[in-house]
Amino acid sequence: MKNLMMNHNAKIYVAGHRGLVGSAIVRALHRVGYNNLVLRTRAELNLTNQAAVEAFFQSERPRYVFLAAAKVGGILANSTYPAEFIFQNLLMQENIIEGARRVGADRLLFLGSSCIYPKFAAQPMREDALLSGTLEPTNRPYAVAKIAGIEMCWAYNRQYGTRYLAAMPTNLYGPGDNYDLQTSHVIPALIRKLHEAGISRQREVVLWGTGTPRREFLYSDDLAEACIFLMNLNQKTFDSLVQSETDAPLINVGSGRDQTIQELAELIADVVGFDGLLRFDPSKPDGTPRKLLDTSRLSSLGWEPKTSLRQGLELAYQEFLNALDPATSPRGVSVHNPPGDKLLNEGDSRALR
Repeated sequence: MKNLMMNHNAKIYVAGHRGLVGSAIVRALHRVGYNNLVLRTRAELNLTNQAAVEAFFQSERPRYVFLAAAKVGGILANSTYPAEFIFQNLLMQENIIEGARRVGADRLLFLGSSCIYPKFAAQPMREDALLSGTLEPTNRPYAVAKIAGIEMCWAYNRQYGTRYLAAMPTNLYGPGDNYDLQTSHVIPALIRKLHEAGISRQREVVLWGTGTPRREFLYSDDLAEACIFLMNLNQKTFDSLVQSETDAPLINVGSGRDQTIQELAELIADVVGFDGLLRFDPSKPDGTPRKLLDTSRLSSLGWEPKTSLRQGLELAYQEFLNALDPATSPRGVSVHNPPGDKLLNEGDSRALR
């Protein structure tokens, strides 16, 4: 029987390689000796163009596919552009999954989001919570698109015998994050906001919401390691994840620990050296009360994250400092947005997704 574990010489396509997740996967692949990578920027390949994606797959014929490309965002972005979130994500997913099938790719890993689970799912959220309740309204179009991606992987596995697995990561942060205050997620937004508050000697910073929602976070390089771990599972174990008639080919990836947004903000304040007052504005939305993934399925396979939250925040803050533009401020308050396509990096500083 054919051995489907990733061959070091085989061609590997990472869709969305300039985004937070995709760039981490590329770094992790290089670290363990995978160098035959196929990478395309948005300018080189528009993933919403079916004909272009089909031509790309027919030309390159990758054996393994990491589907990390997505249009992402937080509460404000999802509420403002719901049509774009569902339309663009559906197109990208469908084109890549179908393209991989047409060329007979051995394995595909589809990266989703923990927002696929119901707003009031039992905590921690198990994989079988999928479609068991009502979604969070503020990002329902995005969540529905991701759920469709899972269903597509499952349907293809059943009908075509493909081996497509969906990994659902928790909230992510790390190298290549987006620090634009208008479009970033909660950790990079807090890092920048509290850093700038310290530089300008503000005594108080006002943050959205009550500070009570609980969130789990995972360093992006840890997620990347988990993705490569999953794609390298032996055939019997991998097949057990993707060939069930009754269970979606779905596995959670997280740290297994959560904290309140207030606790997160206090930790970031300590890391960046801001000693002023943190005040929360309860008139602003909180999002889902709690999102903690049950990662026991992945843990039982032998994988655990390596980076603690504080370690990850210290690394992220150092990266933020390295990206500062000294031409705009003595301490570089202005930050270059990370390289990459906006399509793959959009977010919202007020996101508590």
